[in-house]
Amino acid sequence: MTTPVIFIHGLWLHASSWQPWVDLFTERGYDASAPGWPGDAETVEQTRADPEALAGRGIDDVVEHYAAIFATLHAKPIVIGHSFGGMIAQKLLGLDLAAAAVAIDAAQIKGVLPLPLSTLRSGFPVLSNPANSGRAVSLTPEQFRYAFGNAISEQESRELFDRFSIPAPGKPLFEAAAANFNPHSPAKVETGNESRGPLLLMAGGKDHTVPENVVRATLKQYRHSHAVTDIVDFPDRAHSLTIDAGWREVAETALTWLKEQNL
Repeated sequence: MTTPVIFIHGLWLHASSWQPWVDLFTERGYDASAPGWPGDAETVEQTRADPEALAGRGIDDVVEHYAAIFATLHAKPIVIGHSFGGMIAQKLLGLDLAAAAVAIDAAQIKGVLPLPLSTLRSGFPVLSNPANSGRAVSLTPEQFRYAFGNAISEQESRELFDRFSIPAPGKPLFEAAAANFNPHSPAKVETGNESRGPLLLMAGGKDHTVPENVVRATLKQYRHSHAVTDIVDFPDRAHSLTIDAGWREVAETALTWLKEQNL
């Protein structure tokens, strides 16, 4: 049987943004799919039309949603996540529900201390109003360009916004922001797990939303585990690295690493 691969998107991107990755991994012999978050509709347009379906969904809701999907598979999947999807991927791996994980520009987990100004600015459309914790919030094209598309042309950023951007629940951002003050934070990951599968962290050197120093601080959280934990940097890439014109380099890097892990 082929090895299942599950792709998990982050805030403000629809699951369809993974389609080129799904196609590539399928070509390479994996059983690849990209199921959306709870509340996501089948298409970008349908999701935009019903933002209330996403409102109030927190980190635990998303983890439970994907854990239920994993339980239907014939084997533990490889999980590949971007942004908050990268955090979810790490949680699922730490719970021994995944065979391996690739966390790309992953949102901050509990214990990560750096909080760069660019991260705050990227989250400002949500964090500026506490009431947004129970709402779904959309970005403007300008906010999307700062948070995702700052290393690509304005035209490409706008095209990606028009094609993939959806409202996002505010709750995960508030949960992550308060993680280091909450002993039971849903942003906590079992980083000391010795029996988990291998983990690859990826960082974009120009990322405003999850800067490279945040990813490196995440790597340090795994220092007490002897399980495989690797990191790859893409110095000239920003938060759009999974969906912009250079996506294939990132995907091929993940495929090469999985091959090295005999996966």
